[in-house]
Amino acid sequence: MPETMTPEAFLAACQVEPAVFELRPDYRALLLVIDGLAPGVTGEGNSTVDGLVSAAEAHAHDLLAVTSVDELPHVASWREAYRAFGAKPQRTRNSLEALTRRAETGLPRVNALTDAYNAISVLRQIPLGGEDYERYDGPARLIRATGMEPFDTTAHGEVAVEYPEPGEVVWCDGTGVTCRRWNWRQCRRTGLTDQTRTAFFVFDALAPVTDDELHAAGDALASVLTSLGENVQVSRRLVTA
Repeated sequence: MPETMTPEAFLAACQVEPAVFELRPDYRALLLVIDGLAPGVTGEGNSTVDGLVSAAEAHAHDLLAVTSVDELPHVASWREAYRAFGAKPQRTRNSLEALTRRAETGLPRVNALTDAYNAISVLRQIPLGGEDYERYDGPARLIRATGMEPFDTTAHGEVAVEYPEPGEVVWCDGTGVTCRRWNWRQCRRTGLTDQTRTAFFVFDALAPVTDDELHAAGDALASVLTSLGENVQVSRRLVTA
């Protein structure tokens, strides 16, 4: 991220392409930049994340005890959205569905920042992605892909570059795709690590999730991450049609 771009300027420059809103007029994106993090430090912050993960796993167990995952309201909405741009939700599950399925038997543990946002995603039932702000090349944009945008990923254990399908909904920056199929898989380049000091988070919402519920999820993540640094600062923006 260019040093001259503040988190506020970055958020103001982020865009959702009109073609995405044409696909789903009810779509909203809550964008957060959280600065001043020190996630590699052990102690109370990590204990907080451990408790959050346990709560998310228990919540998923309770949800799936009474409802199949594909019938959970927000999961069902995202399945419809995936079909609308040609993706097969049974093969490429939205991140909320994938995490809720995994949480019942145990969420993956990656690092403190990733573990925290995965847990909030399950607890609040909202797709949520997190990336290293400093690794971004300009502001984030949500677009319908041309099919020419590079996606830095791994395939069969090897580093690879793939390309989205034309019309696929993708998040991207000036270098390439940062997340394919709206909220399916993030790229390697902007991934969060224990060295991340400024993180960028995207909360994706469709009906029936309300704006109040979306902001509450943002508040919940911000509250948890204040334990991962001494001077954590939060900037946010809600993008709507």
